Amino acid sequence: MKLTRRAFSKLAGAGAAVAAAPQLFAPAIAQDKPLKIGIIAPRSGVAGTAGECGIRAVQWAAERMNKDGGIAGRKFELVIEEETNPKDTIERFRRLVLQEKVESVHGLISTGVSLGVAPVAEEEQSLLVMWDGTTQDGVKEVMPKSRYVFRSTDNECEAVMASLLAVKHFKGKFKRVAGINPDYSYGRNNWEAFRQILARYGVEAEFVAEQWPKVGTLDLTSHIAALKAAKPDLIFSSMLFADLPVFMKQGAAAGLFDGVKVVLPAAGWQLNQLKKEFMPEGVIFGHNTLYFDHPQASPLQKAFVQDYMDKYKEAPHWEADRAYFALASYKAGVEAAQKAAKKWPTPDMVAEAMPGIEVESLGGKGRFRKDKIAEQVFYQGPSTNKNKYDFPTLASIDTFQADQLQKPPGADFWEWIKTAKLPV
Repeated sequence: MKLTRRAFSKLAGAGAAVAAAPQLFAPAIAQDKPLKIGIIAPRSGVAGTAGECGIRAVQWAAERMNKDGGIAGRKFELVIEEETNPKDTIERFRRLVLQEKVESVHGLISTGVSLGVAPVAEEEQSLLVMWDGTTQDGVKEVMPKSRYVFRSTDNECEAVMASLLAVKHFKGKFKRVAGINPDYSYGRNNWEAFRQILARYGVEAEFVAEQWPKVGTLDLTSHIAALKAAKPDLIFSSMLFADLPVFMKQGAAAGLFDGVKVVLPAAGWQLNQLKKEFMPEGVIFGHNTLYFDHPQASPLQKAFVQDYMDKYKEAPHWEADRAYFALASYKAGVEAAQKAAKKWPTPDMVAEAMPGIEVESLGGKGRFRKDKIAEQVFYQGPSTNKNKYDFPTLASIDTFQADQLQKPPGADFWEWIKTAKLPV
């Protein structure tokens, strides 16, 4: 029998709490003991490299924060579980909350997994601060009034930004457009957003091909052949897993990108694998909320990037920022709630305190809105291979705020695209 926080409260009201579950939900009374913060992220599979980058960043953050006094004067430790399928991840979430007695859980990258875990967090009355998975089914919020669940920026932000940059940098330079996108809601929503934004800004284009490879498909020769036969002037792809470097390498070998504009809104996840030898110049290259090589980077970002590249011999991407932002926001919420209450805060107090607090993250300042959706800074631009690395960097940097790229609270995404004041 699973005992949830809600069930425990009922037992406590009946005077049976101690007998039924001694110390199961003991609050943080022994404040000399370290806090526990749960982390759930993929460490293998198609999103394994993304999860690993986030874990490395949150470990780096934890070490620095603990040296500086921890969270509200208490040191903390990370308890890491793996994100896999929804069923198993839900069980690991429950284990963190009910057995490890963590104060909050951070992580999640897959939207499909988050759709399963988030309602459980609400049921358990446990704080969940997401790195990347949203609670959107398609682009419709399924938890518009969550109390304990804090969500990442909308998944469509990078597609909206890349679409606007395609208008800015490529308008008048293409007429035939093709798309190759992952065959699930993320890919289909991004492709449709791209089409609608082109139409809104009067870009006359013929859509000559659509390819929908399954996630994890690494033999893309048939898709590449179909794209090449369509003779596009521009290719849009929101691929972001290990299939993206494969597509670019196989496509370059087939001459697919010769004279063709390329838009890759989520390329940053794979920046270390997108080698100059097969990457064309001038790709609209999405780095989401962290561009590692920003010339005006904050001291925090510079320190992190230097340490990361020295240790792991590769560049960090946006999952590092998302992990840091989640931890920094939680820390700020706890400390604000403790200051207001003059005691160690409950999850409800922290959930009330977190929205609206601006924190510095690796990629810039950010905060959670009142509806517990993040607002952060996004970076994209045309790429260049003229640099000291073996992968592309940005020739110029376009910087947008999330409130310019995602629908406001309660809005319909498709209606918002039609009327929003988008930054072109």
